[in-house]
Amino acid sequence: MTQKPIDLYYWPTPNGWKISIALEEMGLPYQTHLINIGAGDQFKPSFLEISPNNKMPAIVDPDGPDNAPVSIFESGAILQYLARKTGCFTGPTERDRIAVDQWLMWQMGGLGPMAGQAHHFLKYAPAMDPPQDLPYAKDRYRKETARLLRVLDGQLAGKEFVAGDFYSIADIAIWPWASLWEGQDQTLDDKPHLSRWLDQVGARPGVQAGRALFAEKRGNLQQDKAAQKVLFDRE
Repeated sequence: MTQKPIDLYYWPTPNGWKISIALEEMGLPYQTHLINIGAGDQFKPSFLEISPNNKMPAIVDPDGPDNAPVSIFESGAILQYLARKTGCFTGPTERDRIAVDQWLMWQMGGLGPMAGQAHHFLKYAPAMDPPQDLPYAKDRYRKETARLLRVLDGQLAGKEFVAGDFYSIADIAIWPWASLWEGQDQTLDDKPHLSRWLDQVGARPGVQAGRALFAEKRGNLQQDKAAQKVLFDRE
């Protein structure tokens, strides 16, 4: 029986890459619906029915539980659903699955938000009109991102992947954010295990294909004042 494609609501950002990478790695058919966050597509009523928090990515799986469609928002929840659906990338034992879950939550609650704030205050806020160059905020999020990347480097010491000797949705979730370390004003000079892992995961064909999905749409937010207003001025 031919599997119906999953509808992926997406824009080429680290959170979007998590799901495009997962779909490629799992070999699931999908069709992409671009949600241009700089143009405000995430606020359209049709998208809010799928993702009420007006954030992408989101998916609609026509072959959901009980053979009925299901829509899912929040990238971590999507990854967990896809892993359950396919039986892929969760580890072979219950202890492995616990490790995967805790590192997935670490990304969702730690690295993603903190690195995102680092991007905002280091790159975007100073380019706003009027400029918002806030030394305390820049230093705060730069330091916290550095701390988290040191935690990750320590976890990868003696381990091939984040949760152990197996590739998992934890790696899929963390890699897109960790791979942007330069924009977070970080260094890999003192993080050899993280550097090795970034290269190893980044060489996977599924990761490369997911990262390349509509990469040409990724713009320069520092220069796009209209997109800044949509993303940063809306209540």
